[in-house]
Amino acid sequence: MVDLEKAPPARSPEGEPVPRAGGEGCLVVAVRLPVRIVALVLVLPVRMAWDALVVAGRFLRDTVLRPVGRALAWLGRALFVWPLVGLWRYVVVPVAKGVGWLGNVLLVVPAVWVYRWVLTPVGRALAWCCAGVGAVLTALGRGLYAGLAWLGNVLLVVPAVWVYRWVLTPIGHLLAWCGRGLARCGRGVLWCLGKVVTGIGAVLYWTLRILLVLPALAVWRWVLAPVGRALAVVGRELLDALGHAWRIAGHLSRAVGRALAALFRWTVAEPARWVYRSVLTPVGHAVRDTVLRPLAEAARAAGRAGRQALRSARLSVRQARADLRRTLFGEPERTPSVDRREPSGAKARTLGSSTTALTKD
Repeated sequence: MVDLEKAPPARSPEGEPVPRAGGEGCLVVAVRLPVRIVALVLVLPVRMAWDALVVAGRFLRDTVLRPVGRALAWLGRALFVWPLVGLWRYVVVPVAKGVGWLGNVLLVVPAVWVYRWVLTPVGRALAWCCAGVGAVLTALGRGLYAGLAWLGNVLLVVPAVWVYRWVLTPIGHLLAWCGRGLARCGRGVLWCLGKVVTGIGAVLYWTLRILLVLPALAVWRWVLAPVGRALAVVGRELLDALGHAWRIAGHLSRAVGRALAALFRWTVAEPARWVYRSVLTPVGHAVRDTVLRPLAEAARAAGRAGRQALRSARLSVRQARADLRRTLFGEPERTPSVDRREPSGAKARTLGSSTTALTKD
């Protein structure tokens, strides 16, 4: 959180305020108050506009963006997440399990059998054959290596050692002696060149120092540094003024906002609430009790009467249709009804008693 309040000035043990580290002149103190007043006048509209935008943004976020975001999130889950989850759970996973089982049965099990009972014996036989061939080739290679080593020693190593010892070594010693002499001569030449270069460098150094460094140092010390200090003081005062103006504008904006809120509450919200509570609510209750409820009771009674009339009409039409059918075609033959609700045990007992009675007769 940003601290909007200015930190209190440091005080000494005796209670007196301690001045700043750099010190403040009378010009700074005299310019500070007008600068702060001008900054407040310039910053106050910006701060009030900023606070209004913040309030509008919060209202828009709470009333529009957040519900729309929740609705879009639910819609996204309903359109994308849930179908994909169902597809994965009820289609992809069972199909993958079936394909895995089928691959295991058709590929893995035959491959394991072929590896265990075909490839492994064949591989062991090939390894045994290769081991025998390798032993033979190893013996031949060792003999050939021994012969080649003896021949190389006789034809290459011994002549090379003789040439190195009796030809190259004397020539190398001679070249080293010549190189040491040349190195001594080169060191002398380099010492002379170093002295010459040192003198030229000293002359160039003092020339550049007198022509460039000392004037630049004087300009920095007597011109740029004072101007920079003055600009630093001005910038610090401007920043302090803007900070004070921003904080004061915040307090004023908060006060104006509270005043507008109170004005809206006492001119619009409270009268509307009083009208709703003291006028509209009793009127609505009265209308409900005196008009709407009797109308609802009458409508329900009319509906019941209509349903009863329709039921009576349907019964009358059904009776007339039955009378007309009996008149035209006569009474239909009635078949004896069987009590299907009689349990099977009772039916068996009834049939058994009837058979016994017929047998006795």
